[in-house]
Amino acid sequence: MADDRTQAYAEALFAVARTEGPVAEIEDELFRIAQVVKGNDELRDKLADPHIPVATRQQIVVDLLDGKAQPTTVNLVSLVVGNGRVRELPAIVDALVARSAALAEKEVAEVRSAIELTDDQKTRLAAALGTATGKQVEVKVVVDPSLQGGIVTQIGDTVIDGSIKRRLDQLKNAL
Repeated sequence: MADDRTQAYAEALFAVARTEGPVAEIEDELFRIAQVVKGNDELRDKLADPHIPVATRQQIVVDLLDGKAQPTTVNLVSLVVGNGRVRELPAIVDALVARSAALAEKEVAEVRSAIELTDDQKTRLAAALGTATGKQVEVKVVVDPSLQGGIVTQIGDTVIDGSIKRRLDQLKNAL
C-alpha cells in the first residue's frame, strides 16, 4: 500500500512540476533536497515530529530553501511535510525521477562524487555512460566527501565504483 501511495505522490508532484515550471530544474532540486533529508536524521525527525505544528514544520522548509530553490519546489516539499510524508520523500522523489526518465526514454544514473560536478563534467559523464549502456542516461549527482575523490555510479542494479576510497581499501587489503 505504501508503494501505491509513493507512486501517487510522485505522479502528483511530477504533474505540478510539469505545469508550474522548468521540470528538469524542479526535479533536480527535489532530488537534492531528498538526499539531504535522507542523510540528516535531525532534520528528518524535526520535519516529521507530530508534536510540532504543521505550519511550523512547513516554515522550517521555507526558511531552509528560501532563495535556494524554485518556489514550486519549496511548495512541493512543504506539501509533503504538511501531509506527514517527509520520511517517504526520498522514495517519492526517486519514483518521480524514474517516471520523468521513463517518459524521456532515459536511464537514471545516481552518481556519488566527493565534489560537485560541473555541467560539462555531467554532460561528458552522461555521454560516456550512454555509450557503455547503449541507453540515454540522465545523471543525478550526490556529493559525498567520504569518497575522498573519484565517483561511484549506480544505474539500476549496476554499480561502478571508481572512488579513491575503494582503491585505497583494495591497496590496504593487498598489503
